[in-house]
Amino acid sequence: MPTRLEPKLITVFREGYTKKQFTSDLIAGIIVGIVALPLAIAFAIASGVKPEQGLYTAVIAGFVIGALGGTRAQISGPTGAFIVIIYGIVQQYGYDGLAVATMLAGFILIAMGLLRMGAFLKFIPYPVTVGFTSGIALIIFSGQIRDFFGLRMETVPADFVEKWEAYFHSAATVNWRALAVGAASLLIVFLWPRITPKIPGSLIAIVVATAAVQLLSLDVETIGSRFGGVPNTLPAPHFPHLTWGLITKMFSPAITIALLAAIESLLAAVVADGMMGTRHRSNMELIAQGVGNVISPIFQGIPATGAIARTATNIKSGGRTPVSALIHAVTLLLIMLFFGKWAALIPMPTLAAILIFVSYNMSEYHAFFKLLKSPKSDVMVLIVTFALTVLIDLTVAIQVGVVLAAFLFMQRMSEVAQVNSLTGSLQEQEEDDPNHPRAISKRTIPQGVEVFEIYGSLFFGAIERFKDAMRRVDKKPKVLIIRMRMVPAIDATGLQVLEDVLDRTRREGGTMLLTGVAEQPLRAMEQAGLLHHLGAENIMPNIDAALERARTLLELKPDGR
Repeated sequence: MPTRLEPKLITVFREGYTKKQFTSDLIAGIIVGIVALPLAIAFAIASGVKPEQGLYTAVIAGFVIGALGGTRAQISGPTGAFIVIIYGIVQQYGYDGLAVATMLAGFILIAMGLLRMGAFLKFIPYPVTVGFTSGIALIIFSGQIRDFFGLRMETVPADFVEKWEAYFHSAATVNWRALAVGAASLLIVFLWPRITPKIPGSLIAIVVATAAVQLLSLDVETIGSRFGGVPNTLPAPHFPHLTWGLITKMFSPAITIALLAAIESLLAAVVADGMMGTRHRSNMELIAQGVGNVISPIFQGIPATGAIARTATNIKSGGRTPVSALIHAVTLLLIMLFFGKWAALIPMPTLAAILIFVSYNMSEYHAFFKLLKSPKSDVMVLIVTFALTVLIDLTVAIQVGVVLAAFLFMQRMSEVAQVNSLTGSLQEQEEDDPNHPRAISKRTIPQGVEVFEIYGSLFFGAIERFKDAMRRVDKKPKVLIIRMRMVPAIDATGLQVLEDVLDRTRREGGTMLLTGVAEQPLRAMEQAGLLHHLGAENIMPNIDAALERARTLLELKPDGR
């Protein structure tokens, strides 16, 4: 049964929304809104845009996705997964390019939801996901070195290798005060959860570090000294300027943004389901994510998706319905309206420390090292995806990773597929008891008949094995029997090869019979016209019927036995 395209918010209100649940959602929404504040700012800065644009995204996209989403307690907004792709787009095309890519990604997500593609995303290979996630974590970490150490650098190269070369060349310019602030902030972020998990360590680090820098007049760069003041109002709606040339250039990055948004949001939804014992609507969630990403750039926002850590915080704090996501967005808006100007005082080393902590959590190093013990093909996919993410481009990494994994899978499937000649022996046993009246060893194959059996799916990756088996036929058979009881599926290439074998057999004066054809191959043959070409009378239910028809055909031939 297809997933209903109905927002969970409507479902919640239809079921009956109580005052008690609103109180829980209110508390959870306020808490997660406070948690989201430093992250929204940090992700925006790391992505190469202004700090307030992260807040705009968390407020606008967070509210829209929460209202339309297919999950009960998911929190959406800017996440670390987008940093790499956003930074690359902004550096090359500016914010206009990013706005177009984000909107295109939004429309792609909406289309994916309407086409019921939510379930298909689980087929993204696990080594690909771990590879690009670990690569993103390393890139995020690398991007924080300048601010964490207070290095005096005009610009930081985008390329990973060049970035570290520039860091080493600037090593002598370390600002020890900035390093002290960054190190203290990092310790607070790591250790604070041991004191109490109710208040986020990132918020404590910001408050403590900001107070220390201001009270001690430390020479440390802040958001204000680099970007100027942080606006305390939402921007007026503005539709980005579109040109066909920009749309074509942004289409490939948009696909990457859409895939990342889909994967991250549905992973967060699965985590939420596990914590709450609920079930999300994947297609509705994709549509909601799409609408949120279409609207976000209209308010100068950046790409948004479901955030696993914030979603978990929301649930642990008592959030159980989409109302908590709406309250989280409203909380961020109120903080921005009344305290936005104070955000300019936040030290850059503290934001760098928060993002280093985020990269540590994103790294999935346990899963990475565990996968290194997997089959060599999976290790290859993992390493290639990781290396391409870090050294080349995230878009390339995902595309190559998925294609490589698909090729390796097809290779494994083709190795599993077998085509054996059974003529003269038929040694494999259908029955354990050799004395059984239908034991296959009791059957004999008439002279002039060749029997082959195919094991596994007959698809383009396994066709060469089938062709090789057919070439090994020494004599031109008068009747060729192909057993397909072990063939669960067939594709267009398999159909074409069967038709070629049928045509060759007929040219040589023989007849081809198929036995034990399963439902999918039979349906595919009928749709392709092969069933009509072969003749329904030449489709046999089992080997006995096929051998009986072969004897009948041989009797009709002038030289038959």
